[in-house]
Amino acid sequence: MNRKLSAPQPLLAEHDVASFSCGRLELGDWLKRRALINHNSGTSRVFVTTDDSGRVYGYYALAAGAVAHVDATGNVRRNMPDPIPVVVLGRLARDVNTKGIQLGAALLKDALNRASSIAKDLGVRAMLVHAIDAHAAAFYESYGFTPSPIHPLTLMLRLA
Repeated sequence: MNRKLSAPQPLLAEHDVASFSCGRLELGDWLKRRALINHNSGTSRVFVTTDDSGRVYGYYALAAGAVAHVDATGNVRRNMPDPIPVVVLGRLARDVNTKGIQLGAALLKDALNRASSIAKDLGVRAMLVHAIDAHAAAFYESYGFTPSPIHPLTLMLRLA
């Protein structure tokens, strides 16, 4: 891929999501059908990376959430109320045309930076993600996320 991509920015109606294809129908459909609605309603905040024309090549969504003590990893659970406040990484996907440029990693790092910034001003303990499959779980584990003792596809990374 030779296009220059933007840093992640909030999703706008002007962004072209129609051509986005990540190989997972549910992730592409969510971007095309629900992302802007959720973003505008405040249910989640969606951040996209685009080329100069506004075509979306990657995205992620953040939301507020909580995790029960029983589902949390030890370092997240320790000395925390039940439930534990978290930032939920609701979705993360990159277009198939971006393979090999580490866009998924860049999106995750941006999401973690935003979550860490939020944690300085708001009481949240960790970032939580519900991995779509074992391959996605392995991706998150490679960045330090730890699986829940109860749900192996639910992973957490302590922020504070």
